[in-house]
Amino acid sequence: MTKAELIDAIYEKVGFSKKESARIVELVFDIMKDCLEKGEKIKISGFGNFVVRDKRARIGRIPRPARRSRSPRGAF
Repeated sequence: MTKAELIDAIYEKVGFSKKESARIVELVFDIMKDCLEKGEKIKISGFGNFVVRDKRARIGRIPRPARRSRSPRGAF
């Protein structure tokens, strides 16, 4: 679902104008964004959890340089 589809759904189900529906959606997203920027977590029961994670803190494999192949006959 896109933001535009969400606005249309509010318009149809609640009866607000499209302009009012768009404003409501923008306000909800702004509030969520402000909370996440402050480092807070958002938990909406029955919908989901939102948290900002630092991707740089991810622990992964350390790449190693490629090994040279060794010829069983020795170097010629």
